Amino acid sequence: MGSLHHDVEPLHPMKEWTLGRYIARRLVEIGVNDVFGVPGDFNLLLLDQLLADPDLELRGCCNELNAGYAADGYARCRGVGACVVTFTVGGLSIINAIAGAYSGNLPVICLVGAPNSNDYGTNHILHHTIGEPDFSQEYRCFKEVTCAQVVIQNLDDAQELIDRAISAALFQSKPVYISVCCNLANLSHPSFSHDPIPFTVTQGPNFKSLEAAVEAAATVLNAAVKPVLVAGSKMRVAKAAPAFQQLADVCGYAVAIMPDAKGQISEQHPQFIGTYWGCVSSSCTSEIVESADCYLFAGPIFNDYSSVGYSLLWSKAKCITVQPDRVTIGESASFGCILMKDFLEALAQRVEKNTASLDNFMRMNVPSGIPLKQKEGEPIKVLTLFKHIQAMLTSENVVISETGDSWFNCQKLRLPEGCGYEFQMQYGSIGWSVGATLGYAQAAGKGKRVISCIGDGSFQVTAQEVSTMIRYGQHSIIFLLNNGGYTIEVEIHDGPYNIIKNWNYTGVVEALHNGEGKVWTCKVRTEEDLVAAISTAEKQKDSLCFIEVILYKHDTSKELLEWGSRVAAANSRPPNPQ
Repeated sequence: MGSLHHDVEPLHPMKEWTLGRYIARRLVEIGVNDVFGVPGDFNLLLLDQLLADPDLELRGCCNELNAGYAADGYARCRGVGACVVTFTVGGLSIINAIAGAYSGNLPVICLVGAPNSNDYGTNHILHHTIGEPDFSQEYRCFKEVTCAQVVIQNLDDAQELIDRAISAALFQSKPVYISVCCNLANLSHPSFSHDPIPFTVTQGPNFKSLEAAVEAAATVLNAAVKPVLVAGSKMRVAKAAPAFQQLADVCGYAVAIMPDAKGQISEQHPQFIGTYWGCVSSSCTSEIVESADCYLFAGPIFNDYSSVGYSLLWSKAKCITVQPDRVTIGESASFGCILMKDFLEALAQRVEKNTASLDNFMRMNVPSGIPLKQKEGEPIKVLTLFKHIQAMLTSENVVISETGDSWFNCQKLRLPEGCGYEFQMQYGSIGWSVGATLGYAQAAGKGKRVISCIGDGSFQVTAQEVSTMIRYGQHSIIFLLNNGGYTIEVEIHDGPYNIIKNWNYTGVVEALHNGEGKVWTCKVRTEEDLVAAISTAEKQKDSLCFIEVILYKHDTSKELLEWGSRVAAANSRPPNPQ
C-alpha cells in the first residue's frame, strides 16, 4: 500500500529492444535480480531474452513447484519475487506455490511461456493442454490465485498490460500471472525503445476518515485500564512495523505478536511479552491479552490454526482491528481508506502512557528454564536441539520453519535484534521450506545465513531442490528433524498414512552433491554429536551444511499436543442440523 517507487538506471534506448528484454528490465527495476524457473518449449525464447539482461540471472530449479516456493522465499527477503515456467504443464505445476504466495500476501511475478499467438481462437489441438481446442484452462485457474492476469498475444498493448500487472502485484502485494506467446518474446516494438514511466503507485488517504478513526481509537484506549498491543502478519503488507514500534514506545502497553507475525517486530523490545496463540501462547501471554479490557490488533489473520481451533478467549467488542486499509473499533464503527502506517503514526501522537498490562506481566511471568544437559550417549531430545539452535542465533541469521512441530519449537526461539524469521502459516504447504530456503538465501546473498528447521516428511516432498542450493553456492544450515513421519498430522489424527519410508538423508544430500560444489553433512544422535556438528557448521561459512537429527517418534512439543487436540476437535464437529 502507499507509494511504490523504485529508483534504478532507466531503460536506455536501443535499436532492437524486445518484449523479453522489456520484461527483464521491468523486473530489475522493482528489485528482482534472480528469476526461478524450469525450461519448456514455449518459454525458451523468453528465457533467452531474460538472460540477455546483465542484471538478471535465471536460477534453474528441479521442478516448477519448487521454483514457485523459491520465488515466495525471495519475495520475503526482497519484497518481490519472480518465476518463469512453460504453458499448462508448468503453470499448473507451479500454481500451488502461487496460491501459497497469495495467502501470504507476497508479490510474485509468474511468467508463463504460452503457445504461438496464431493458435489462439483456432480449433488447433496443442500439446501441453488437456486436448481441447479451448486452451484457456491455465488462465482460468490462475484467476483464482492471482490479483491480475494478462495474456500477451500482440505487441501493440504488451507494454501497457505488463505494467498494469506488475503495478497490481506491488500495490496489492499479491502474485500476478503474465503469459507471453512464444513467438513474441524476441520481437521489438516502438513502445519498448524509450524510457518507460517509473512505477509509482499511490493511494491518497481519506484524511477525514483517518482523523475520525484516530479520535475514536484514542478515546477507547485512553479510557482502558490495561490495554495491550498485538502485531499480526499483515503488517508486512502495510510496511507498518516501524509505525507499530513507534506506537509501542509511546504507549507503554504490553506488546505481543500473533504466531505468523514472528520476526516483524523486535523481540528485544522492553515491552515484548511473547506470542499470543491461545492455549499454546508464550508463558503468561494469553492471560495478559485475554484479560485486557482493550486490545489493538495490527494486521491480524484469525483462522482455525492461529485461533487454535477457534478457541481464543477474546471479545470483538474490546478489539481495535487495524488492517492495511481499514480500522474497526469494536462492534460500533469501521473506517475505510486509511493506511495502517498513517493510522499508527497518528495514534502515537494521541495515546496516553499506560503500563498496567506490562506491569501485570512482569509480576506474573517466570522466565522459561533451560533444558538440563543430557547424559552422555542419551538420545537427543527436541528441547535440547532447540536450546542449541537458540544459542546459534545472531543478527546475521534468518530462521525458516517448516509446517510441523518446528512451528511450535521455532516460535519459542527468542530472536536477537536483526534476526529474521519466516514460515507459511496460512497456507501451511508441507515442503514449502526447501524452496523458500533456496529463494531467501539467493535474495540475501552473504548478508544473512539461513537456518532452516525441516521435518523428514516435509523434506521428502521437495528434497531435490537442495541440489540447486549447492549449484548456486549457498551456505544455509539445514536441520533435518528425523522422527519417522508426519508428526503434526499424528497429533491431529493418527493412522498408518502418517508413517513414511525412512531415508538416509545425509546420503541423499551427498548424492545430490555428487562432487560438485561445497556441502557438509552430519548425522546427530546425542547432545555431544549436536554440539560438535554445530561447531563445525558455524566454521563452514561457505558451505551448505546439512545436519540430520535422529529423534524419538513421539518426542513433540507440549504446544503441538495441545494445538493438535483442539484443531482435531474443530475438524470433527458434527454437521449442523438441517
